[in-house]
Amino acid sequence: MVLSVTSIFVTCLYLSTIVVVLGLAASSTAVSRKKAVVGRVSAGPIDISALGCGTWSWGNKLLWDYDPSQDEEIYRAYRAIRDAGVTLFDTADSYGTLDLNGRAEILLGRFERRYLSEERPTSLNTMFDGMGSFFLGNNNNDNKVETIKNRQQVATKFAPYPWRITRGSLLSAARESLTRLEQDKLCIAQLHWSTANYQPFQEGALWEGIADIYDADLCEAVGISNYGPIQLNRFAERMKQRNVPIAIAQVQYSLMTARNNEILDACDDAGCRLISYSPLCLGLLTAKYDLDNLPRPGNPRRQLFRELLPSAQPLLETLKAVAKDVNKTPSQVAINWAICKGTVPIPGARNLVQAEENIGSVGWKLSNAAVIELDVISAGLKKNMIENIFQTR
Repeated sequence: MVLSVTSIFVTCLYLSTIVVVLGLAASSTAVSRKKAVVGRVSAGPIDISALGCGTWSWGNKLLWDYDPSQDEEIYRAYRAIRDAGVTLFDTADSYGTLDLNGRAEILLGRFERRYLSEERPTSLNTMFDGMGSFFLGNNNNDNKVETIKNRQQVATKFAPYPWRITRGSLLSAARESLTRLEQDKLCIAQLHWSTANYQPFQEGALWEGIADIYDADLCEAVGISNYGPIQLNRFAERMKQRNVPIAIAQVQYSLMTARNNEILDACDDAGCRLISYSPLCLGLLTAKYDLDNLPRPGNPRRQLFRELLPSAQPLLETLKAVAKDVNKTPSQVAINWAICKGTVPIPGARNLVQAEENIGSVGWKLSNAAVIELDVISAGLKKNMIENIFQTR
């Protein structure tokens, strides 16, 4: 039997494809990822992961003792968080101490490129994109949808520095952040804080500038940070006039924070999602610290914890008791409590242990009785976490 050149080519191509597919099956652990456990919620016009990750500590020497030698361990944390389905990463153009300014954005871009390259080699992506419809039928839409759903979502905050007094300065800041990220578009562009309390004339330029970032197609939606319900309502009205969608509003929100739940109603009115930053109160709610075990001398958290711990003891003991009942850690209970309130917490993670602990805060829910118990203890605190100095009403 004599085979034509075409028959030989098709046969070889078919056999080589089988070999590749079998090879992929045999080495699936090398290119596949764990099943995501973090769900998704709506945030204005977009969907985000129900748990996010804050990157304040990525580059901060003063509070978090960052050193570039830690980057590999931070990446391991990042990979675990991404494997679990976390897509929302909160950052800022000011994150990073002195010569490390912008470090968090640089790492976010670098980590995501590395993560995607490790998840599936480019050659395999190319092969399946080009040949999938031929060998497997035109059934790639589900994979493409899943890829889009699981893409990294960077929410960058722009600091209203005193020299950023024009709307154009915000546009420039957005382009600089995208350069550090090595990306074309942000998921969410945020105002880091309001200047209404100390330099109100600057506020108007900031609002127009953040809207201009959206109009320039440099973000999918906008957000704000450290805005109270009154200022959020004003901001939302202006964005409505500009036809700019608001995705998120974030405030300091934890069991140690004096909370005004009007912000939740304001978010509902504005059609955005409340992001709870510092849900572990700078680490205090991990229940790992006491007066004999404080952050290192020179770290500002040392004195803060010394002042807060005496009042916090009833809350910490309750956290431990609830954690024991549900077979979780105090950190996981504190984060889950914030989720139960309808917020998306963004705890930080700089190592694999922290990342896995954060991931363990989802996939379950505190009982109503436990939430009420924690609420009562929290409301009775004699001393709360200090409020961000830029927080508005």
